[in-house]
Amino acid sequence: MVIYCSKNRNLFYELIHLSKQKNAMKSQYFTEEHELFRESVRAFVAKEITPFGDQWEKEKRTPKSLLKKLGGHGFLGINHEETYGGSNADFFYSVAYLEEIAKCGYGGIAAMISVHQYMAINHLSEAGSLELKERFLKPSISGDALAAIAVTEPGGGSDVAAMLTTAVRDGDHYIINGSKTFITNGVYSDFVVVSCKTDPKAGVNGMSLIVVERGSPGFTATKLEKMGWHSSDTAELAFDNVRVPITNIVGKENMGFFYIMESFQIERLVAGIMANAGSEKVLEITMKYMDERETFGRKLKKYQVLRHDIVNMYTELEAAKQLVYNTSWLFANGAIPVKECSMVKLFCTELSIKIVNACFQIFGGYAFMDDYPISRAYRDTRISNVVGGTSQIMREILSKMIIDDKQYKKVYSNNNTSDESKPELTAKDI
Repeated sequence: MVIYCSKNRNLFYELIHLSKQKNAMKSQYFTEEHELFRESVRAFVAKEITPFGDQWEKEKRTPKSLLKKLGGHGFLGINHEETYGGSNADFFYSVAYLEEIAKCGYGGIAAMISVHQYMAINHLSEAGSLELKERFLKPSISGDALAAIAVTEPGGGSDVAAMLTTAVRDGDHYIINGSKTFITNGVYSDFVVVSCKTDPKAGVNGMSLIVVERGSPGFTATKLEKMGWHSSDTAELAFDNVRVPITNIVGKENMGFFYIMESFQIERLVAGIMANAGSEKVLEITMKYMDERETFGRKLKKYQVLRHDIVNMYTELEAAKQLVYNTSWLFANGAIPVKECSMVKLFCTELSIKIVNACFQIFGGYAFMDDYPISRAYRDTRISNVVGGTSQIMREILSKMIIDDKQYKKVYSNNNTSDESKPELTAKDI
């Protein structure tokens, strides 16, 4: 399957020629075509992201022009329907893509892209009406629109069931009131997929997802200053009697909680993929530094204690990558691997923090200087075991599945599910 736009066909043929010269190692997960695609993403990152990353960090935003370029290369649609401009490629294209994006070394840029593509518009792709897909999914795939997903609230955190934002039916509209926080792309996005309570008395059985467009009266965003991810915008959103057409609801009314719970799996898998790739990038820059830096008359790479530390980190990272690839294989073959995705999120993000801490120490005082990429990596990595569910939440999910034998049902595959046959999830199943 060829997943390149026609205007990039010459690049595709060039990559085929290169691959014949390289004798790339065989993989049980990645085909030659996957690796060709990976090289095209790597070339894109080198040309369109790396030279501008420092500037975007200072500006504290990544321009939408990058999104347009990603869309122009067909990258934003690799996991979405062909009808709306995507290529519906198998999931290992996404794995290769996300790994190379994460290796750009700028966590904010990676967050802006992944939240748009694999979280916000994922709901539209899976459950959106034909109208919503035409209005919002299609321009999101082409790069003409930036999306955000708004679930977390100031007083709720990981407790999705405790949300207070409401959407009250008023004729052919919903009137939304409430607030959200820590929303990636929240300031500069063109639309936001917002979780609301459409039936406040029904608990988790009364939540819905509704698309709110930028510029809607009563909808405001306040930019938040943060420790890392400087090249992405993070916002607190406020909804003050925001009127939204009822046609903007995603999927079925009152099924939003269950859509969110299922979508958390792709979010957590993406987090693990990118955490591993980020760790690989950190180890790469650390190895380079060890080859250049000398103390007491010899290079750092000659000190046994540091050599062994590096070997240990590479070994743990390889184990993490195999966990990710196996989980990706399950996902690619139609499973909703809640247990494995939770393990991926827990293990890979905690490992990424462990690795960046160890590499920071190897750099010594230079790691504290902003001129060194390890400083940015340290700031950007620390949030990884918080977003998408904290490590404590992951352990509790795993405890329920491993110890209590809790099972989860698919939702997106059965969008006609009646209210009486919703998945057996409760407020505690996060």
